[in-house]
Amino acid sequence: MKDQFYAYIQQLQDTITNELEKIDGKATFREDLWDRPEGGGGRTRVIENGNVFEKGGVNISAVHGELPEILRKQFKVETGNFFACGLSLVLHPVNPFVPTVHANWRYFEMYNEKGEIVTQWFGGGQDLTPYYLFDEDAIHFHTVCKEACDKHHKDFYLTYKETCDNYFWNAHRNEARGVGGLFFDYLKETKEFSMQDRYNFVTEVGNSFLNSYVPIVTKRKETEYTKEHKDWQEVRRGRYVEFNLVHDRGTLFGLKTNGRIESILMSLPPVVQWKYDHVPVEGTEEARLLEVLANPKTWV
Repeated sequence: MKDQFYAYIQQLQDTITNELEKIDGKATFREDLWDRPEGGGGRTRVIENGNVFEKGGVNISAVHGELPEILRKQFKVETGNFFACGLSLVLHPVNPFVPTVHANWRYFEMYNEKGEIVTQWFGGGQDLTPYYLFDEDAIHFHTVCKEACDKHHKDFYLTYKETCDNYFWNAHRNEARGVGGLFFDYLKETKEFSMQDRYNFVTEVGNSFLNSYVPIVTKRKETEYTKEHKDWQEVRRGRYVEFNLVHDRGTLFGLKTNGRIESILMSLPPVVQWKYDHVPVEGTEEARLLEVLANPKTWV
């Protein structure tokens, strides 16, 4: 399974970065290959200062070795080895009317002293963070997510949509990071689903990503904007940074397990503002966004 999934994310990284370069028309992805001293490594690809994408990254990694202390405590074991691989992406657009997007799909195995698999699971998801909310864009994104889920189980979309809303919640601000999408974790083998079934579902979602996001980018990337629009985008990006550094499990895991710092913090936007007690004018589009973020909606 680990070989099958790692081959898949290598191919998916190529597919996504090739498509994004075509859309941008100016910038290309810089590639860094890196090794993890404890075992494994990754392939980081970052795009910057483009026509469409101000900064973004599409990274894959496959790491292995002895369980870090944080995982030994989590799994209540004294020793053990693990393998983990995944693809993680974040795209921060130039235009404030184009939403930021995040996605990741990952696989994990843990072994006993004999090298036998004692647990394995998939995780991942994708979510949308607009700065100016177009309902039709949120509906499109969620529709694609739902269609991917519905091919595998009728309950998946509602379950993983709710999990996403709960996870990407900036508790210290009492607001959502964005308009959600899907989030799932610890998808293990059950009586109903084999690991191959789990693989088929996660790759279905991964394959749907470009269709969920690219039409939105294409529709909004030429929209005219002002400095005021850009200022609002940068203020909201600050909330994105707060979530990633305070709450995001993936970021915290990477920082505590000797991950590659440049790859982990690739998700942070290049230009951000923190304005003291910034409150938008009532009745504006900026204020409407905050109303929706305080009360996650059912989009489809």
